[in-house]
Amino acid sequence: MNKPAFRGSGWRSPRLGAKPRISQLALAVAAVALFAGACSSSDEPSTQPGGSVTAPAPKGAGNTGGGTLTVFAAASLTESFTALGKAFEGRHPGVTVKFSFAGSSGLVQQLTNGAKADVFASADQANMDKAVQGGVIDGQPTVFATNKLAIAVAPGNPKGIKSFADLNKAGLTVITCAPQVPCGAAAKKVETATGVTLKPKSEEQDVKQVLNKVASGDADAGLVYVTDTTSAAGKVDKVDFPEAAQAINSYPIAAVKGGQSALAKQFDDFVLGAEGKSELTKAGFGPAK
Repeated sequence: MNKPAFRGSGWRSPRLGAKPRISQLALAVAAVALFAGACSSSDEPSTQPGGSVTAPAPKGAGNTGGGTLTVFAAASLTESFTALGKAFEGRHPGVTVKFSFAGSSGLVQQLTNGAKADVFASADQANMDKAVQGGVIDGQPTVFATNKLAIAVAPGNPKGIKSFADLNKAGLTVITCAPQVPCGAAAKKVETATGVTLKPKSEEQDVKQVLNKVASGDADAGLVYVTDTTSAAGKVDKVDFPEAAQAINSYPIAAVKGGQSALAKQFDDFVLGAEGKSELTKAGFGPAK
């Protein structure tokens, strides 16, 4: 039998059991397929129908584009912070500012008990210090305003109250804040400075409760802040007394630990900025010291 003519051209018959070799072209095709699969992972932008490209949100980025900012603030800040909250929303589309106004001591207790908030603004340094010691404050608090006491009386001052000592006149119904509340602690300082010890009919948990009792006629007089008599102009009259200078309250603000730190800082900066100072001055607050 004749041998194949092309045997000498380099052709070799396959041996039994020999494994076929993978060509370099096949390896290259496999590598391209693996690379394409890696590019489609969730870490890369994905193309949506219509040709739009959606990139993933940066990891660890703060929520500064929208959402709800929760602010715990002293009751005496109700009017000024409500106005500032609306202004802040106007400059941050998609952001809603939600306030919880109450006595500073009560707000600190809520925070240390686990209440969620982004910002805390206190009516005195003592309650902010409690919040810091309780481990609920993120960063260093900053004082943004000051305030002092005044006597709220019925319009026209029918009882003729002219001084702090007059609050002890027989027959007067006087209301103050509880001692743990900043306005109550300030009242105690004035008592010490003047030697006059008041005998209030009740001690309220925030300054607005005192103000409301005078405005409604349930009390003849109440110790509130100058800013409260400004916000209730027409409903109460104000009696200033020099001893109030012995108990100036500083108002600090800070971000709350575990909250939206980036958005909280923006709100703090807004309060400390020119627009915040203007609104607070209009409400009767003094400058930060």
